[in-house]
Amino acid sequence: MRLLSKRNLLFVLCCFCLNLGVAIDTITSSQSIKDPGSIVSNGSAFKLGFFSPVNSTNRYIGIWYSNISVFTVVWVANRETPLNDSSGVLTISEDGNLVVLDGKKEILWSSNITNSVANSSAQLMDSGNLVLQEKTTGTIIWESFQHPCDTLLPNMKISTNIRTGNKVQLTSWQSPSNPSIGSFSANIQPLNLPQVFIWKYGSPYWRSGPWNKQVFIGIPTMDYQFQDGASLINDQEGTFSFSFTYVNGSLLHLAFNTHGNIEERFWDYEKEDWEVSLALQSGCDLYGNCGAFGSCNSQNTPICSCLQGFEPKNTEEWNRGNWTSGCVRRTQLQCERVNTSSEGSKMDGFLKLNMMKVPDFADWSHYLEADCRQQCLENCSCIAYAYDTGIGCMSWTRSLIDAQKFSSAGVDLYVRLAYSDLVTKKDMKKIVTITVIIGTVSILICTYLLWRWIAKHKARKKKDKEILLFNRGEAHKTLPSDNLNQVKVQELPLFNFEKLASATNNFHLSNKLGQGGFGSVYKGKLSDGQEIAVKRLSRTSAQGFEEFMNEAVVISKLQHRNLVRLLGCCVEGEERMLIYEYMPNKSLDAFLFGMEIVEFRQHCSINRPDDI
Repeated sequence: MRLLSKRNLLFVLCCFCLNLGVAIDTITSSQSIKDPGSIVSNGSAFKLGFFSPVNSTNRYIGIWYSNISVFTVVWVANRETPLNDSSGVLTISEDGNLVVLDGKKEILWSSNITNSVANSSAQLMDSGNLVLQEKTTGTIIWESFQHPCDTLLPNMKISTNIRTGNKVQLTSWQSPSNPSIGSFSANIQPLNLPQVFIWKYGSPYWRSGPWNKQVFIGIPTMDYQFQDGASLINDQEGTFSFSFTYVNGSLLHLAFNTHGNIEERFWDYEKEDWEVSLALQSGCDLYGNCGAFGSCNSQNTPICSCLQGFEPKNTEEWNRGNWTSGCVRRTQLQCERVNTSSEGSKMDGFLKLNMMKVPDFADWSHYLEADCRQQCLENCSCIAYAYDTGIGCMSWTRSLIDAQKFSSAGVDLYVRLAYSDLVTKKDMKKIVTITVIIGTVSILICTYLLWRWIAKHKARKKKDKEILLFNRGEAHKTLPSDNLNQVKVQELPLFNFEKLASATNNFHLSNKLGQGGFGSVYKGKLSDGQEIAVKRLSRTSAQGFEEFMNEAVVISKLQHRNLVRLLGCCVEGEERMLIYEYMPNKSLDAFLFGMEIVEFRQHCSINRPDDI
């Protein structure tokens, strides 16, 4: 009996736990949620229950993430009718609607399905969708995804039906403490090319730019995580809807903050916080901030400027920073003039603007890129065109509103201008400035090269003259006056370069005796068998022709038992060499000693050889 009782008890506990498991994500007429109770989705991703916003004591029924550390509400039921105490109940009413009751059993909020069924239940899905369905057939009769608040979750859709006008849109909270409907809303604008618009009190506040089958081209920061999973669909019933899916297991959603900005939120599991990217990055993102035919660039100061070929409509307002009046065309288009046959009249052209957010009110066609330009050129009403491979040909016949210059992404926009406006005064000023700079630099370079050529030519003539005088035995004419009566250079023998090259085996390294700042000394042997030492002046030596001549003169007159005798010299082209007698048997020290005396004499300006 005891064993049977234990088995019965275990069976009862299992049934109880099973019932709890069934009810953990479900609400029925008999299984309600009483404040502060809650239910959790089957995969534990979301929780449904009562909560109070920050700095508020009001109670609301909402859905929030249950598996992250930051409390983040994604949907609110009774956002316009809060509870002021903890007596609230979420249950299924007798007519099958999902309702929120206060302590007096009065309905504060309802799913408000007119064709509801009595046998229904509500289930919180792991996608964050609260679904009201008929129990027997499982038919969905209401879902929270069709009634979003300020958050777009994966697989949730915002949509607009062009036939009925019905919209599924996001609406901002009044404040972080008040989830009631705020000043901003976001939905799909399907006219011409579908775009997402943010509206403030019903007026355009921001737009995404057209959809190109991957991204909205007016959002250069649209994250890659949305590109593969995002889609904009036009069904056969005339409904345009935008949605996205999870990519690579990322936890993400789009949230509409109280300031009217859409936030792309990605959960960072390492930081345990949301990474946020804003759709509106600067004042340039505000719709039409620079008026008609104005262009906005957040990198400039001021951020607004008129498109090339246009000027402010109201200069005073424009200079004060009020750009809403926009700009007007400076020169009438040639195709708009009554008399177009005047002599000298030139055709209109297109100004290319790179990396642009295309203006609003674009018309769309199937034309290829080359045909897109031609059809716009042939239609005088066409004032601009652009082409995107994912969209096709876009053209504009109305004022260009909400154009923006991006630092990356965007498309090329071609604006129609009169021929005279294709090159502006600013461009002409740049051209003139660049031309002057280039001309000045060219003149300076030419002047420098001419000066170098003249200097080199003079130096060569002087050198040739010195060599000529030397060969004639008149080198004394180029020497300082102190040496004129001391030497007769014509008595110094001249050696042929080819003979010296032959004697030293083309100045082979094996014949090298030594090296200094002046150059190198080589051992050689003349054809008659006489051994010589050749001092070959380096071309990079600091010793000039005059110093070389002085050394030749001085050494030729020196006679000392410790000095080698100078036999002659060689001056041909740029070659300068002195030929000494070669004294074997440790005579190199004496040779180098004699060289040091000469260099010392030159540095000390001792011009009289008898002074040594």
